[in-house]
Amino acid sequence: MANPRKKFSKIYDQYIEKIYRFIFLKVNSQEIAQDLCSETFLRGWESFKQNKIENPQAFLYRIARNLVTDFYREKGKARIISAEYTQIIDPRQDLEEKTLLNSDLDTVKTALTNLKDEYQTVIIWHYLDDLPLPEIAKILDKSEKTTRVMLHRALKSLKNELKKNP
Repeated sequence: MANPRKKFSKIYDQYIEKIYRFIFLKVNSQEIAQDLCSETFLRGWESFKQNKIENPQAFLYRIARNLVTDFYREKGKARIISAEYTQIIDPRQDLEEKTLLNSDLDTVKTALTNLKDEYQTVIIWHYLDDLPLPEIAKILDKSEKTTRVMLHRALKSLKNELKKNP
């Protein structure tokens, strides 16, 4: 597959949902997330046309993370994660299970908003996007050991937040 458009199209299809979800959790707005996601892939495409990109996933996450940072710099707003973000729930679950699950998700999401940005990021990437620690380390341009410690601290902070608001 020598055609760069076809190659990038496959990259787009493979990562669009993960990149969008990451941005959405950071900006708490569907419209802004869509704009920043589009900009992420536009910048990715511009770079892809000119350079060989060894790790497209890490490259796209880095672009998305920088765009989110720029967005908050420009707007001067605090970073939050939407407590309204909803997961797709199996319709076969009964109402009581759905209610308990939603309540638990809301509690975790609210606690997550109180964490430092870098802690939110590693939790989202590792647990929602199923990225392995070595991949997260590459995206953050940190060592695996540092990333592992960061994830451990993030989980400890999340646990403390959950204890505060049972």
